[in-house]
Amino acid sequence: MQIAAPAKINLNLRVLGRNEATGYHDIETWMAPVSLADELRVELTEAPGIALTCSDPALDNGSGNLAWKAAELFLRETKSERGARIELHKHIPHGAGLGGGSSDAAAVLKALNAQSGSPLDGSALEKLSAHLGSDVPFFIRAKPAMARGRGEILEPRPLPQPLDLLLIKPPFAVETAWAYGQWSDQASCPPRWTAPQLHDGLEIFNDLERPVFAKYIILAALKERLLEHSLVAAAAMSGSGSCLFAILRDPRGAEQLAAETKSEFGDTLWSASCRTL
Repeated sequence: MQIAAPAKINLNLRVLGRNEATGYHDIETWMAPVSLADELRVELTEAPGIALTCSDPALDNGSGNLAWKAAELFLRETKSERGARIELHKHIPHGAGLGGGSSDAAAVLKALNAQSGSPLDGSALEKLSAHLGSDVPFFIRAKPAMARGRGEILEPRPLPQPLDLLLIKPPFAVETAWAYGQWSDQASCPPRWTAPQLHDGLEIFNDLERPVFAKYIILAALKERLLEHSLVAAAAMSGSGSCLFAILRDPRGAEQLAAETKSEFGDTLWSASCRTL
């Protein structure tokens, strides 16, 4: 079974503080899936065991990969004696704040569930997926939503209209745990780097920009450059970074904007144009 695993952006992200009961930071974030997606082929096998191949050699092909963990969890939960074979073709960069690993895990759960005769309904799949990570339940639905708690409490929140985007990521990752761990630190940065923006009634902001920009100043400079461009209506960091997204006034300008940004900041930047789903 072939299935797409879309990336996501955080249109806004508010960190409410560390929840001592859960050990995670409570958040409130409006997330939207986008057309950029990993591609997976997921098959139930008669023989037990899990086999995973991944197009990105930097990623784990074993039990450290969330797609592998999702297959293991589903087979255990459904008491299946069968196995799974997964082929993962990566298009979403790792450590970008785009939710690629979480989306892969959700795709594996949905594919295995469908091939098993749907023993779990949507609610049960979401509950199960929360054991894999905070963003995984969002990708079970893969629709715009407000996420609360550590990200697993979802409320549908459609966008007023689709957004055309350019995603830009420098050649380094930002670890999510580190970003949240630094949130309560006293690191500061110029207010203009993190000031909320309004776009067609949408408030665009990210509380994690402050600690991340304080260390990775190139991200702040890149965001400033994007906001200065006539093609860009708003820009922000997605999740814990390191990917930034620019909301475009005209999608036909995506290639031009990417070229100009790489000319100024270097060809090691990764970029992709996409649209919210």
